[in-house]
Amino acid sequence: MSDNGSIHRLTTGSSQLDDILNGGIPENSLDIIMGAPGSGKTTLAEQLMFANTADARPMLYLTTMTEPLDKVINYLQQFRFFDLDKLGTAIHYEALGPDLAEHGVGALLPRLKDAIKTLSPKLIVIDSFKAIHDLAKSAQEMRLVLYEVAGLLAAYNVTVLLVGEYGHDDIAMYPEFAIADGIIELARNALGSHDERYLRVFKLRGSAYRQGSHAFDITPDGLKVYPRLVSPVAAASYQRSPNRIPSGVPGLDRMLAGGIPEGSATLIAGPTGSGKTTMAVQFMVEGLRQGERCLLVNFQENPTQLAHQVEQISGALDADARGRLELLYYSAVELSIDRIVVSIFEALGESPIRRIVIDAIGDLGAAASDAQRMHDYLYAMVQHFAVKGVSSVLTLETDPPIMVADIAQGRLSHMTDNIVFLDLRTRNDIVGRTIRVAKARGVAHDLQPREAQIDARGLRVIEAQG
Repeated sequence: MSDNGSIHRLTTGSSQLDDILNGGIPENSLDIIMGAPGSGKTTLAEQLMFANTADARPMLYLTTMTEPLDKVINYLQQFRFFDLDKLGTAIHYEALGPDLAEHGVGALLPRLKDAIKTLSPKLIVIDSFKAIHDLAKSAQEMRLVLYEVAGLLAAYNVTVLLVGEYGHDDIAMYPEFAIADGIIELARNALGSHDERYLRVFKLRGSAYRQGSHAFDITPDGLKVYPRLVSPVAAASYQRSPNRIPSGVPGLDRMLAGGIPEGSATLIAGPTGSGKTTMAVQFMVEGLRQGERCLLVNFQENPTQLAHQVEQISGALDADARGRLELLYYSAVELSIDRIVVSIFEALGESPIRRIVIDAIGDLGAAASDAQRMHDYLYAMVQHFAVKGVSSVLTLETDPPIMVADIAQGRLSHMTDNIVFLDLRTRNDIVGRTIRVAKARGVAHDLQPREAQIDARGLRVIEAQG
């Protein structure tokens, strides 16, 4: 404990995971990192060790009967957090496997006693503890060993990580989970043509933490975590600006009774070729004309194509306008909603962005593991935008009818302030476009569908009336 009674914590080496854990792993706790082989358990444990070597007390990593010690260290060297100078001084790797093979689980307690006496480590990692469990001759023997280990560790200021290939059913069956102060699960799920990695905190005794599944990648820097987005606390009490901003679409502001409310979320829905992306780009270009910073997120056209489309509508951008425009492109082949959302908020944190376009949320829907996850992310995202006073435009493909039922049922309607439908219609064998404001929160907007046209300057309303 610290002087003010709060819990001292060890960083995990990932600021995002530390946030999920409300600051990191509590000191002097016994925690389990569980998951299938290849899920990233060892990487997380080693990343945590190297992130805490500033302490005068060393770290101890005990391997059991899984991978040989030299193999563990060889794989460790691929990560940037590895520091050869810390081996044998700040960090000690030792093989427990030979003792276990000769004496069984009874070898664990003497080895821990010796380590505490000779090294006085700040952190002990046992990888894999599940291998020790499997060596026990009975559940009674395992419980007795755990009782003695827990008693030993409680007498010293040491944090312990038990790493193991456990499954969900093991949590209710194995005694180590009963004595654990914290449980973190790493999982790897097949999603289409690629795998998604997720972590989840099941338990963190005496501490708050962010619940749910959080995506992560294993990178050369270790685990890069993408915390699950939740609605901002301020969403219940923030004050929205009374200002209205121009949409950039001639005639549309009249249909919206004066423009788009600042800080609102607008959904543009329609079939292929109806002008959704064009209208969204016009909204963004208008922001550039107003001197605002703008962000365009796209999943179908690469930055070169996007820049060309922007300049077709706006004309050649000067250096100042180009400097205020940020483009985020993600291939539609391998989308991850968690990574995209984190990237958007990293961009928001780095510069005062006032307008955001996401083209198109149907692609985000394909990236989400389920419809409810997609809904929760979108809802939380637009709430964050609103609290920050950022005006957003989301486009949605309705042909094929992706998520159109959600609009009708109100799942998208209640999270957006404005809904504009674009459509294609045929009259006398001539194909034309229409635009209709289906919703504009808090204003007496034009309810009638109007003719629309796209030319070199973009989309414009032909018959808008006040």
